[in-house]
Amino acid sequence: MRPPPRLRALVAAVALAMAGTAFVPQGSASGTAASCTVEYSVTSQWSNGFQGSVTLTNHGTPLENWSLAFDFPGSQKVTQGWSAKWSQSGKTVTAVNESWNGKIATGGSVSAGFTAATSGSNPAPTAFTLNGSACTGDSGPADPNEPPPDPSPGGAPPKLRVSGNKLVDEKGATRRLLGVNRSGGEFMCVQGYGVFDGPVDDASVKAIADWKVNAVRVPLNEECWLGLSHVNPAYAGANYITAVKQFVARLEAHGITPILELHWSNGKYTGGDSHCPDTEYATCQKPMPNARYTPSFWTSVAQTFKNDPAVVFDLFNEPFPDRATSNLTAAWTCWRDGGTCPGIDYPVAGMQSLVNAVRATGAGNLVLVPGIAYSNDMRQWPAYRPTDPAGNLAAAWHTYNFNVCASESCWNEQLAPVAAQVPFVAGEIGENTCSHGYIDRVMAWLDARGASYLGWTWNTWDCSSGPSLISDYNGTPTSFGVGLRDHLKGLS
Repeated sequence: MRPPPRLRALVAAVALAMAGTAFVPQGSASGTAASCTVEYSVTSQWSNGFQGSVTLTNHGTPLENWSLAFDFPGSQKVTQGWSAKWSQSGKTVTAVNESWNGKIATGGSVSAGFTAATSGSNPAPTAFTLNGSACTGDSGPADPNEPPPDPSPGGAPPKLRVSGNKLVDEKGATRRLLGVNRSGGEFMCVQGYGVFDGPVDDASVKAIADWKVNAVRVPLNEECWLGLSHVNPAYAGANYITAVKQFVARLEAHGITPILELHWSNGKYTGGDSHCPDTEYATCQKPMPNARYTPSFWTSVAQTFKNDPAVVFDLFNEPFPDRATSNLTAAWTCWRDGGTCPGIDYPVAGMQSLVNAVRATGAGNLVLVPGIAYSNDMRQWPAYRPTDPAGNLAAAWHTYNFNVCASESCWNEQLAPVAAQVPFVAGEIGENTCSHGYIDRVMAWLDARGASYLGWTWNTWDCSSGPSLISDYNGTPTSFGVGLRDHLKGLS
């Protein structure tokens, strides 16, 4: 799926500095002291601005509404925010709850984020007030019978491998990948905005985990990962890789399986269904990976994560060599073998070469291999499947209500034979109705076959312009997202 056109510059760049740091300010303010702590963090930073977040934890009596205030020590100026009503007067910043997140129980937390302009240094605030009173951090005496917090809230994610047509963990237990996509890493960097679209801090990952999600698919851009010269170095190369590694670590800390996927790639294409025919750069979906950069991308990704078998690799978002030629045999041959393909202007890297690139590093991680027709046509997948010395490949399918294969009769005919042979992962499910009637049917069909699925997408876009699951990064679902959230919670 392609992200919608950007209507605003919601900047979310590479995490360069300042992991979340809790501040327990001392000193007085009007009224009595408040029993609370505030975690302030800079999640991304660039030359003239940054993205920040605050997490307020209430240790006192339950709150019906909250107003959090702090002073910026430097020249910082809030430009926009989310999950609170943000304002600034001089150096004083105020964040007031929205109607849906005003209540905070004792021991409960709420998070909100913002972007800000700055020049020079970016010192952190050192004091916070809650409803006019200074946060003291006093949570009362500790309960000696209360166990220490689990450093990994969701437990470690499994090390998945293929067993017949199922995925199993290191103990042999059957597993399914059930979750969401987190779009942004494929387009923000190459468009010059940052690395991720919106926050990817611990609070935002916890909000995903609260939907009972056990897998998150993370779309990537090969030019940003490889640090090609036309991409802003602040969002490319080592900075980009570091941001991805940090996000992977946060996902795993919540027991979530990270699925790293190549979404946008290099290669000038002017044939059928061309999306950016005026450029070769990785600024849109191409029909196939390119032989120039994509094997190098997967070699680097596999080397980075080969010692972490919990990470899953998804080779390419939505191949469509069938739009470049009407010959389906030629399209599937191109899909597997690459080389010079009919209708495609650049040398293609086939799925076999990408599997080879991953395995040559010694990585045994689970690899997802998509079909053709934007990953919607899987009919010849078993016949053309790549050879894998590790025996750890699964089939990846995408489905939307506007696809060709979008009915139970088609799924029974075209997909059921594939799902009976290999693990079957619906890497993207969605609909453009701003409702969930279609994905309800998809999930029921996949559940009956023990298959996996991930909703598109955990981003705060208008669900009437594309499938968007949430309206804020605290996890408030859209009318479309309600269907996935309630279904996942019902499976737990």
